Amino acid sequence: MTIVVTTPTGNVGSRVTRLLVQAGVRPRLLLRDPARLEPGLRAHVDAVPVDLTDRDAVLRATEGATALYWVCPPTGADDPVAAAAELGETAARAVSTHGIGHTVFQSSVGAEKRSGAGDIDGLAHTEEALDAASDTTGAAVCHLRCGYFTTNLLMDVDDLRAGVLRTPWDLDAPMPWVDPRDDGDVAAARLLAADWTGRQVQAVHGPADLTWHEVAEVVSTATGHPVRAERISDDDLRAGLTAAGLTQRQVEAVVGMAAGLRDLEPEDPRTVLTSTPTTLAAWAHEHLRPLLAA
Repeated sequence: MTIVVTTPTGNVGSRVTRLLVQAGVRPRLLLRDPARLEPGLRAHVDAVPVDLTDRDAVLRATEGATALYWVCPPTGADDPVAAAAELGETAARAVSTHGIGHTVFQSSVGAEKRSGAGDIDGLAHTEEALDAASDTTGAAVCHLRCGYFTTNLLMDVDDLRAGVLRTPWDLDAPMPWVDPRDDGDVAAARLLAADWTGRQVQAVHGPADLTWHEVAEVVSTATGHPVRAERISDDDLRAGLTAAGLTQRQVEAVVGMAAGLRDLEPEDPRTVLTSTPTTLAAWAHEHLRPLLAA
């Protein structure tokens, strides 16, 4: 079994890597800088320095793979949707060229729309490319459609310290909140299993859907730092992203994602198969409490 893992130092990929190693697998890790790996892991993996935007390098690095965990990471490209789509084409080419039997793709809730969801449209294009590869080769592919990652709150620490949780979404609309580590658990389980076939979608919804008011209450209780939810307009979001240095296309990709996910009912409903255990309260106590107490 040769399992290739992309973005192995990311929030999900690092969890996938650790679980594979603990299961007795020696994964092949594709990353730009192998020095970023935890020192204790280096003896248990095969690290290959690769830029995922280099298609030829990716094809060389995936030769002989039996399974693939694929992520379309941010590239800094002016058009992030097109960049993600190109990465997806690279993954599909690797599957077709090498006959990779199983691929687990890190997708997102909203990809089922196929268009009109900003940044997520690039993931939808990747799903379609991998589906086409599956159709022509018989390879199995599973799209992990995840809810809103708890780690997104780490981008708002300054606002949270000021007691405000700002969002462009309806404050009373519930959303699935997911700890990326739980997503890694699902991804690793899929990679280690060899008896599933065809095209599959596996939603990862966390333990509960929460409104933004509920999120603010949970964060306040878990951290001991009072926080209130505040809705901002799309124009306010644009202004903030522009001030942060994003290009116009990058800004519109984020704004489009926010708009595209409003009133979205995930294609894969919440069931025992799609619910994962880690609560927002547990995550916030572990990760946010030290930052807000500083």
